[in-house]
Amino acid sequence: MQIKISGHHIEVTDALRSHVLTKMDKLERHFDHITNANVTLCVEKQRQKADARVHIAGNDIVAQAESADMYGSIDSLVEKLDRQILKHKEKIVSRRHDNSARAQIATA
Repeated sequence: MQIKISGHHIEVTDALRSHVLTKMDKLERHFDHITNANVTLCVEKQRQKADARVHIAGNDIVAQAESADMYGSIDSLVEKLDRQILKHKEKIVSRRHDNSARAQIATA
């Protein structure tokens, strides 16, 4: 998975970059078909925001998170992405099983 990290009104330090990379690696445990991800870190007054767009096979997943701490925003963002990826994976699996059940009924 390719991850592009950019900052808006914030300098992306090595510590932030490594935190994002380690957290985003968690997503590949659940779903192997992630091609790339764009992560944007942003600071607006007292709000620390993290946005991400993850490209997976057949869909794009978008999530946003904000908190008073950038590391907290990144953690929350990855949790949201993880839930959405698991939901997408369950839909794919249920469609496969549903189609195979229909095929078995049609041949019977």
